[in-house]
Amino acid sequence: MNDPRKPKRVLLIGVLLALLAIAILLGLMIGAVPLSAKEVWTALFSGTESEARQIVWNLRFPRVLIGLLVGMSLAVAGSFMQGVFRNPLADPGIIGVSSGAGLAAVAVMILFPQHIAYLPPVAFLGALFATGVVYLLAWKGGAPTGRLILAGVAVNSLLGAGMTALMILNSEKVQSVLPWLSGTLNGRSWQHFDNLLPYAIVGLVASFFLTKQANQLILGDEVAKLLGNRVERSRLLVIVASTFLAGAAVSTVGMVGFVGLVVPHIARIFVGNNYRFLVPVSALGGASLVILSDTAARSWFDPIEFPVGILLAICGGPFFLYLLRGGMKGWKMS
Repeated sequence: MNDPRKPKRVLLIGVLLALLAIAILLGLMIGAVPLSAKEVWTALFSGTESEARQIVWNLRFPRVLIGLLVGMSLAVAGSFMQGVFRNPLADPGIIGVSSGAGLAAVAVMILFPQHIAYLPPVAFLGALFATGVVYLLAWKGGAPTGRLILAGVAVNSLLGAGMTALMILNSEKVQSVLPWLSGTLNGRSWQHFDNLLPYAIVGLVASFFLTKQANQLILGDEVAKLLGNRVERSRLLVIVASTFLAGAAVSTVGMVGFVGLVVPHIARIFVGNNYRFLVPVSALGGASLVILSDTAARSWFDPIEFPVGILLAICGGPFFLYLLRGGMKGWKMS
């Protein structure tokens, strides 16, 4: 049966690809030293050493690519979380990703600053560990969404308290922790990109293979079972993939919020709940949003590097309130 909305959805993906290309170009052009599109092109594809080439290749290009992967990872993870929990307020943080990564990162920065180089993998492991605890606490012959949400709230509260206690007991070191907690791409390099890339590729590829299961889970457990879906197995796979994506992103750039919450809502308004289209639209939208937000954060407040996480919260909060007032129209089944 033909989907009458398919042409519009395909067109939307094309528009988002164009928007992403523009966002990448702006990210490479705008900064303390503005560059023209021609200078960026020459810096990227000419072997001639120049100041522009150093700025583009060593500073802006890795930062833009990290923003791309982070935006894609958080948005796709958020879209899956909202679907598997059938909850418009769900995001990666609901299963302990942010709080687990946050506590692990704060512990490294405050208690073991000499091992700061291990912060990304430690934060990633913290995210996976917290999610595992949430799932085990919720398991009782199965892990229904209600129990998962309640376990997630409890674990998030406990880990958040631990994070706050660490900072209060070591108040003289809090200044070094704040940029990471705020979420920032400042200082991110090719090494950070190389560390993030394999996790993002694995998570994003896995997400495309999980679209069928997600489409069934959003209908409810009983309906999914009637369709032959092994609900608990599918839910676990979706949660693991989402944790993998969000944990990798958070461990690289810190606690960037609202991407996994707001972007899937916007995507649903245009493409509905079909994950075959929701996943790519969320990925492209999340990537564009993070790149454009980071470009604005480092240029509007020059010479200060404003954390992109704060800017996203400032912009995302009012928009999310607008969605609430609109009755979450994107959640109408289609």
